[in-house]
Amino acid sequence: MAYTVTPTLTGPVGSQYCVCKVELSVCGQNLLDRDVTSKSDPFCVLFMEVNGKWVELDRTETAVNNLNPAFAKKFIVDYHFEEVQKLKFALFDQDKSSMQLYEHDFLGEFSCTLGMIVSSKKITRTLLLGNGKPAGKGMITIAAQELSDNRVITLSMAGRKLDKKDLFGKSDPFLEFYKPGDDGKWMLVHRTEVIKYTLDPVWKPFTVPLVSLCDGDVEKLIKVMCYDYDSDGGHDFIGEFQTSVARMCEAQDAFPLELECINPKKQKKKKNYKNSGIIIVKSCKITRDFSFLDYILGGCQLMFTVGIDFTASNGNPRDPSSLHYINPMGTNEYLSAIWAVGQIIQDYDSDKMFPALGFGAQLPPDWKVSHEFAINFNPTNPFCSGVEGIVQAYSACLPHIRFYGPTNFSPIVNHVARFAAQATQQEAASQYFILLIITDGVISDMDETRHAVVQASKLPMSIIIVGVGNADFAAMEFLDGDSRVLRSYTGEEAVRDIVQFVPFRDFRNAPKETLAKAVLAELPQQVVQYFKHQNLPPINSEPA
Repeated sequence: MAYTVTPTLTGPVGSQYCVCKVELSVCGQNLLDRDVTSKSDPFCVLFMEVNGKWVELDRTETAVNNLNPAFAKKFIVDYHFEEVQKLKFALFDQDKSSMQLYEHDFLGEFSCTLGMIVSSKKITRTLLLGNGKPAGKGMITIAAQELSDNRVITLSMAGRKLDKKDLFGKSDPFLEFYKPGDDGKWMLVHRTEVIKYTLDPVWKPFTVPLVSLCDGDVEKLIKVMCYDYDSDGGHDFIGEFQTSVARMCEAQDAFPLELECINPKKQKKKKNYKNSGIIIVKSCKITRDFSFLDYILGGCQLMFTVGIDFTASNGNPRDPSSLHYINPMGTNEYLSAIWAVGQIIQDYDSDKMFPALGFGAQLPPDWKVSHEFAINFNPTNPFCSGVEGIVQAYSACLPHIRFYGPTNFSPIVNHVARFAAQATQQEAASQYFILLIITDGVISDMDETRHAVVQASKLPMSIIIVGVGNADFAAMEFLDGDSRVLRSYTGEEAVRDIVQFVPFRDFRNAPKETLAKAVLAELPQQVVQYFKHQNLPPINSEPA
């Protein structure tokens, strides 16, 4: 499944779980020079250890011709106090435009835990080669900052009559934004794109965390420097100015803020020097970038429904080879999946009353097949009290039904979607629905299920599918849109990926929290994505 760098709230039940984001800034010093005619063009790649393997999280931009780079792109990582989060920072000299790392020259690496960086706030260490020896005099400095302030600033900038720096043309201007560091030096925060051949550039609007730009202090001075881009890395200085976020926020769409771009050397030399052009703040807006935790703390309830497969392929529940056979320990794979997911989600539902539905069985008294029945046999009130209630209702219903078929998912998906559609009428981030389907195999109504999932992707709803037994689950992987966008038989695409599939067999010998982490990994991201798409802030959110 997709690795996400999203808060996955999978802590012990009842604990106050705090998952915060940490921003890592990286600088290199005295890097190895791998280029013959010029200096190295380094970039940094961040890996995290996941299940014993290094997984790439992100990479910085490339610094051209620079053995002492300060990378503008920051790494943002979730900090879980309860986990040992192993990180590896690897530096490469970019030689080609390829994304494959083996195409680039290796400049050294450094491994540590996120806890080490956070506890020190800033560390400088020697870069090592693959054989464990130092990479020349190469060093890496990593600074950490907690991103607990969720405000972001969106700036729209332009320039007018900037100094001409190129002999045979106009300038290729870009801006760099700096804030004062703890050591009194200016620290690079953001670099805009380069606008070619113009003295009147209009840069694309950009958004950065307010903590990154000014440590969350809108009165703090920040420095903006304007340069003319040169492909050899020797960029020409045009001018600079100092301002604050509070000042830039005076800019309105109809009334842009104009700031003089000054070159101090020219100012000293020329008596009639006015400026090296004007930098215009066209607009400056501060908003909040809400997290999963913001929505939960704001009062959003996670509404949990279970759908259980009672088709004949599961085997007779009285036979020990059946997937529904409850062993002497009082469990089976269906119950294990219900416990793993339910015990975490139940913390986020205040009344803890969960509908539990079955499909694919013949029901008494007339033994008609049903694909959407209450396992407590109370169709007007299918709710079970807590996860224990689901487990009790499941065990009690087994002797009274006949396993049959086919394996139809769409009725249960549409059942939950009807409730999710009702919740949208509140126009508030108050409810999000999670359907856990536990099944032993192949879906019979694939077209109808695909269509139902595509429609559900527009609603506050996610679907978790746990496959039990040893069947071929290729169709489930297809519904989980990690690798491609899911389409309905009508050709309509899913607005977002809402299905997470995991085969239980991958977790049979793993600690039980491992299954929960895997199935809930994408959920926080899906919740945030839905409410943001609908422009719904958390219910009790403060203005930015």
